[in-house]
Amino acid sequence: MEAERLIALGRHALAESGTAQDIVAEAWQAQALAQAIGSHLALCGPLELRGEARGLSETGEYPAWGAGGPRAGRLTEVADPCGALTALGELLGEVGIALVGVACATDEEGLYWQCIEAIDAADEASDRVRGMLRRLAVRDGERARPPDPARGRAGPGRGPSW
Repeated sequence: MEAERLIALGRHALAESGTAQDIVAEAWQAQALAQAIGSHLALCGPLELRGEARGLSETGEYPAWGAGGPRAGRLTEVADPCGALTALGELLGEVGIALVGVACATDEEGLYWQCIEAIDAADEASDRVRGMLRRLAVRDGERARPPDPARGRAGPGRGPSW
């Protein structure tokens, strides 16, 4: 399944989460998806992203999955890296906000620390995603820039060659 479609499923599932445990579970689903997208881009993505994508693939340690495994296991392609990373960044932001709400509302210490751990993982993944988006923006900016007619001519500090 394409990355942006999986991200949309994750956003919907997070929005539909009815309990604090559901929110925490969806946070780890989002983290698994971030790792899967990072792994995919590290192998098949633009060269500019491969190092940072490798780092994204290693963010966070989520709990053991049940028989169904993470939704991210269905990832087959990242057709538009910029679009997928933008959507992933939005999902991770929503996850962080939801987790802060759960952490602030709970009196259960175990759940609180689960939220803090998941917030840290989402924050680290968000940092990686922003870094990759910056790299893409730089790459695309360089491609969009018209050729510099002065390249190959006398540089600054050099007079004209008569």
